[in-house]
Amino acid sequence: MGNTFGNLFRITTWGESHGGGVGVVVDGCPPQMELSEADIQPELDRRRPGQSKITTPRKEADQVRILSGTFEGRTLGTPISMMVSNTDARPEAYSEMAEKFRPSHADYTYFAKYGFRNWQGGGRSSARETIGRVAAGAIAKKLLRERFGVEVLAFVTQVKNITAKVDRERVKLKDIESNIVRCPDAAAAERMIRLIERMRRAGDSVGGIVEGVARGVPPGWGIPVFDRLEADLGKAMLSLPASKGFEVGSGFEGIQLTGREHNDAFRMRGGRVRTVSNRSGGIQGGISNGETIYFRVAFKPVATVMHEQDTVDVTLHNTTLKGRGRHDPCVLPRAVPMVESMAALVLADHALRHRAQNDWPEHKR
Repeated sequence: MGNTFGNLFRITTWGESHGGGVGVVVDGCPPQMELSEADIQPELDRRRPGQSKITTPRKEADQVRILSGTFEGRTLGTPISMMVSNTDARPEAYSEMAEKFRPSHADYTYFAKYGFRNWQGGGRSSARETIGRVAAGAIAKKLLRERFGVEVLAFVTQVKNITAKVDRERVKLKDIESNIVRCPDAAAAERMIRLIERMRRAGDSVGGIVEGVARGVPPGWGIPVFDRLEADLGKAMLSLPASKGFEVGSGFEGIQLTGREHNDAFRMRGGRVRTVSNRSGGIQGGISNGETIYFRVAFKPVATVMHEQDTVDVTLHNTTLKGRGRHDPCVLPRAVPMVESMAALVLADHALRHRAQNDWPEHKR
């Protein structure tokens, strides 16, 4: 079903924006990995609302509880269940939305599909659902880092028409977390923050691009033809709320090059097969080639704006609606840990699938 993601490393998220809480069940995590809430909470703190002047003012501590799957601080190999309670829900802010569909939200489409919907904060379609993804992603990141030597990072590279210059091979977490917009380019970050603040004051919103990188991925991860690594990454990223575009490596800009210009030539270096360039983004034929994997995700402007707009009500009559409630003027700063988490979930799944398929004496000869 649509609430489950992954194969060997599999997650199922649950909960609604204004219900009792949200959470996730992680199945397939290997046993005997040290794990506690302290490994999960820092990632949720990066995602939580109310963390800066350019995010929604909703105040949620987002304290995670591990309910199952661990014993004496280590994973059992059984399903890991985690929960975060909702403590600052204000459904009264959405009372008008019970009768009217918000433009560019999931209100109408959920109603068209199910004939019924939770109108309080968008219910299941709210970005609050991503708490489960980020909690599960924290486990995946720990698994990748400790057992495979893989690092996954994401950062903001563009807000509307303001672009940043970032060295994806050298960027570090401390650079990303050095400002509230999570852009490692300090000069560009200042301009981005000013723009987002202007949008908030104007009751409007703005979108942009988050870039993700995965360093240390060995060659061989990915399963053609339908589970190509970039295909699974694309599905993961486009499942995130407000995401509207995905590209890996040179992406759409690659069409401006000829084949000779675009090809990544091979060369032996340090006893390893390496590529001289990396326009493929670390993936060729749907399989990792050992170079840094990099990709970009485009996020649209937040749909809720504090201006009156045309819409339709549940009786299918024309009407108008003005946005209310507490919302981000830009999703990008909080989308960074979401992008990291989804990338880590894909890579952890493929790491386990590769090991299961290829860890045989015949393959190693």
